[in-house]
Amino acid sequence: MQAVVKALWFIEANAGEAVTLDDIAQASGMSRFHLSRTFAAVVGQPVVAYLRSRRLTEAARRLADGAPDILVVALDAGYGSHEAFTRAFREQFGLTPDDVRSRRSLANLAIVEAIRMPDQPASLRAPDRFVKSGSMLFAGLRKYFRFEDRGGIPMVWHAFGAYQERIPSVIPGAAFGLCLGPADANDDCGFDYAPAVQVSSLDALPEGLSGIRVEGREWAVFHHREHVSSVGSTCAAAGEWLAQSGRAPPPGPMEMIERYGSEFDPRTGLGGCEVWIPVSSIS
Repeated sequence: MQAVVKALWFIEANAGEAVTLDDIAQASGMSRFHLSRTFAAVVGQPVVAYLRSRRLTEAARRLADGAPDILVVALDAGYGSHEAFTRAFREQFGLTPDDVRSRRSLANLAIVEAIRMPDQPASLRAPDRFVKSGSMLFAGLRKYFRFEDRGGIPMVWHAFGAYQERIPSVIPGAAFGLCLGPADANDDCGFDYAPAVQVSSLDALPEGLSGIRVEGREWAVFHHREHVSSVGSTCAAAGEWLAQSGRAPPPGPMEMIERYGSEFDPRTGLGGCEVWIPVSSIS
């Protein structure tokens, strides 16, 4: 099962690249044959078919949002020509790319959302350390996710990569995944997630990015040493620890931070990261 989790993460994180079955098999740690067999049994369709469906789904979403250049969408989806993209698109959805862009809707399309396997909490353990931080500023690509749709997070990281060289006032050293309370404080079905970098100023951010301020507080820090696809297990374990620790989260919107240092490899998902959860100070 863990090999399939790694394969799903790799597909989402590299969906805009020229990914092959060999690439996915290598990332999963299995041979092509064994991955193909296991993936189809768990997910219900072959690896390459899932990859194609996910790429076309995201292309359809961009077109429904009014993307002005169909060829650019086609190239980003891994197709070398407008014609090849249109054939595959019509086969998947029964409509042409131009049809979907004109009607500005995904209604009644056979879209395929990202799959994420259920998180299994890691063994309960104490934090590796505690950190007190001052107020921090971040520039990030903020997007709402329902809890069951978290499998789409790697693709948002991929999209964020196009912005990174254009963000001013970056504080180097790490990238961050910010888990934030949704805009609707009464929404208990999801959360906002933002791949982000820390900045010293929120002035002149590229269009499409959000400026995010995280107030100073104390954090319990858990080191996630496994593949990034299983970071949810460490998040779950951190939540279990917090529930039993007597150190309740501070009042206010939900916040949690994933910190990815220079040792993390965004292509392979290896190198580890940290999970920071806010805690109330001991009185």
